[in-house]
Amino acid sequence: MATIKRFEEIEAWKLARELCKKVGALIDEGNFKKSFRLIGQIEGSSGSIMDNIAEGFERGTRAEFIQFLGYAKGSCGEFRSQLYRTVDRNYINQQQFDEFFVMAVRISAMLQKLIEYLQKTEVKGTRKR
Repeated sequence: MATIKRFEEIEAWKLARELCKKVGALIDEGNFKKSFRLIGQIEGSSGSIMDNIAEGFERGTRAEFIQFLGYAKGSCGEFRSQLYRTVDRNYINQQQFDEFFVMAVRISAMLQKLIEYLQKTEVKGTRKR
């Protein structure tokens, strides 16, 4: 397996970025009307997925990276929960819900596999050589 040198190379981060962009586009189109609290929450949780991947990677230790990948995974679950609220209030349609849901589940699975890999590897991180 090739060594990842930048968080931007991580596939889960790339997909999380795409998810965040799509959520932002819906918000910018006015799909959430004036539900500012929900806008803040769903935008925050989608951004938190990619941000936690980046922050954990940049901390430079395997243990901290694993910890922050767990936070990112938690944000994925939070995002999925918020998706139900958006579809229940007809802010998004079922097709949009399904697209976002599949992306979020895929990101979560990718994060879990990365966590499992990191738990088994001898690589300690850039700060712990």
